[in-house]
Amino acid sequence: RKLNLQVELQPDLIGGIRVVVGDEVLDTSVKASVYNLDWEGTSTKTVTALHRRNIKVICYINAGGYEQWRPDAKALPASTLGKPLDDWPGERWLDVRQRAKLAPIMAKRMDVCKAKGFDAVDPDNMDGYAATSGFPIKQSDAVAYQRQLIADAHKRGLAIGLKNSLEILPQLHTSIDFAVNEECVAYDECDSYAPMLAAKKPVFNVEYSGTTASVCSRVPKGMSTIIKPLELSAKRTAC
Repeated sequence: RKLNLQVELQPDLIGGIRVVVGDEVLDTSVKASVYNLDWEGTSTKTVTALHRRNIKVICYINAGGYEQWRPDAKALPASTLGKPLDDWPGERWLDVRQRAKLAPIMAKRMDVCKAKGFDAVDPDNMDGYAATSGFPIKQSDAVAYQRQLIADAHKRGLAIGLKNSLEILPQLHTSIDFAVNEECVAYDECDSYAPMLAAKKPVFNVEYSGTTASVCSRVPKGMSTIIKPLELSAKRTAC
């Protein structure tokens, strides 16, 4: 989920997904067609080097959560800061209903992404409606916020995806350019991506349990799936 998410694709947009998380040094030798990297921690030099290898680079931004270490953290109004995210120290949910306050900050992050040469944006934590966020966020609020992010990304020539948030996928699948999912096989939810797969849009899936025998036969045709430990170590198995 954090910092360095490396997605590898076959030429036909069907392949594995590789995730490198935390404070590990980015290994740009990974054979991948797409990398998903942090908006702040990734340099223009890294993006340029990946482009020279014909690799597309996605820009990770935590659009639905506050991170206390970010250089623009103080720009987020106190009224938008909610309860802590479970298991993620230093992070809090954002009140996505306050689009007028949040969207300009996220747009500035997209400007950084664009300036560094990124090709797309991956906004995280868009499912505050399903969490104990500290705010009465509704699915319609998340849809409205995501639509604003989509417009801002496309205005900058950046593609944009949706991570998890299956409840709002029906309203957004025609507008987003790709999707990232965690454990749709385990929760028997992969059919939710049928419209995206039918439209030939990339869907990247990570499963944290099971084996190729128990997982891969349940993966819809066209979905890119890997099986990795929950701690997201280098170990991985692709379907």
